[in-house]
Amino acid sequence: MSADCCEKKLEAANAFAVKGEVKSCERYGSGHINDTFLLICEENGAEHKYILQRMNHMIFKDIEGLMKNVKGVTSFLRKQIEENHGNPERETLNLVPTKEGGDYYKDSLGNYWRVYLFIGGATCYNLVEKPEDFYQSGKAFGHFQSLLAEYPAKELTETIPNFHNTPSRFVTFQKAVEEDVKGRAAEVEAEIAFVRERAEEMGLAMKLQAEGTLPLRVTHNDTKLNNIMIDDASGQAMCIIDLDTIMPGLSIFDFGDSIRFGANTAEEDEQDLSKVSLSLELFEVYVKGFLEGCAGRLTEAEVSMLPYGAKMMTLECGMRFLTDYLQGDTYFHITREKHNLDRCHTQFALVADMEKKWAEMEAIVKKYQ
Repeated sequence: MSADCCEKKLEAANAFAVKGEVKSCERYGSGHINDTFLLICEENGAEHKYILQRMNHMIFKDIEGLMKNVKGVTSFLRKQIEENHGNPERETLNLVPTKEGGDYYKDSLGNYWRVYLFIGGATCYNLVEKPEDFYQSGKAFGHFQSLLAEYPAKELTETIPNFHNTPSRFVTFQKAVEEDVKGRAAEVEAEIAFVRERAEEMGLAMKLQAEGTLPLRVTHNDTKLNNIMIDDASGQAMCIIDLDTIMPGLSIFDFGDSIRFGANTAEEDEQDLSKVSLSLELFEVYVKGFLEGCAGRLTEAEVSMLPYGAKMMTLECGMRFLTDYLQGDTYFHITREKHNLDRCHTQFALVADMEKKWAEMEAIVKKYQ
């Protein structure tokens, strides 16, 4: 964030209908996309905390559509939580309006800002430290699906068009191979073949959606553990955060991305592929939590295709890493030579292991169906 932009945080903070006067506004959290600040205000000796965020309009180009999504989904969640006798100020994000009644503020430099109520007494964790963490993650994202089962997903804006449209990603990949702008295709013939051998599978989900077998859902599209707030007192998953990628999509892809990230026994860029495998223990823990959280709101077809979702999200991610490598590492940040190729290898190794364990994966899903 530039110094000029950082100075605008106070201009932005004072544009919102917060309680009292601004006392401090300091960087908060570990997010890489948006700039996040803990905003502390004081009124008659009482302290009020908020989260102030500058949204990254270089990545999210339709801020109006993004904020319409966030406002619609959080308002819907609030009603659902109230009907379930929950606490909507802790179990969902709550937008604070601007003094003019808007949902976001555009500063004099053209930056876009929003404010949420601060949720205290809860923590986000970056890594799965024990199986219970992953169970809570699954339960939370399953509950998210349950609460939003009746939300009109078609009304949502695609903040990143074709984000999990695997056939579309494959077209981009094929183009990258054909153009070979960095002359790298010859060295990755085996990786290219790995993708092409699985090309027929890629269109299945979209085909079933078009036929109506897989319903369009509200999907989060970044279902990592660190996007869940865990209550400090109870240890229970409490609130889903980071709603910028809320879009219409398929439940199996939200499930699958969690498995890709959380049930891998190795880091996403592990170079020793002997360390890479699908943990069936963590897969089962997540399936159990996810289906408990869904509370029967998924269709039989959705549940039966959960293993497919895990495989496709892993294959798609590996294909994206390989595409970026072929294009000269222009999208994903790298810290070493062939970093994206290492990431690609890890994802493909995980896909191959899933294929070996397919019968076990299906049996686990059936156990909790």
